[in-house]
Amino acid sequence: MVKGIREIELKVLSELMKNSRVSDRALAKRLGVSQPTVSRIRSKFEKEGYIKEYTYIPDFVKLGYNLMALTFIKRAHGFSKEDDGSLFKEADRSAAKTGFDTVMAVRGMGCGYDAVILSFHENYSAFLERLREIKQFPHIDVEQIDSFIVDLTDKRLYRQLTFSALAKHMLTLRRASG
Repeated sequence: MVKGIREIELKVLSELMKNSRVSDRALAKRLGVSQPTVSRIRSKFEKEGYIKEYTYIPDFVKLGYNLMALTFIKRAHGFSKEDDGSLFKEADRSAAKTGFDTVMAVRGMGCGYDAVILSFHENYSAFLERLREIKQFPHIDVEQIDSFIVDLTDKRLYRQLTFSALAKHMLTLRRASG
């Protein structure tokens, strides 16, 4: 799964996925290697594109977002290789006018859909307004839109959005294959 990465590199990457704010010195101490080793690995990952950005995952509810939506879109003619990404350009234009609520918009395939949008909303009315806007995008030929909505205030959520689980999974895969 994680090919071309040595064990110590995988451990560094895994720890950074859990906490990107950790210093190279603290990370080196935790892993039992030198600080220059960690710094060299981090630099290599940045240069080679393994690390795209350092960020954090906020508490969306505290920020005023009570709903998360996965919106699935099926275009009447699908996406062609010549497609200029007009759906996503229009989504960006719309979000710039109304406030940027879209975290991810990607093409894909499965369940009969061509694209999915991950977005956060203050409430159901804000979600419905955003959905109305998407349906009215010009020149997009949307055939079908369906959404899966998550109430972020629900205390019974199975697992919050985090990369810690993926970081642990990468190490588990390496151990199982190694």
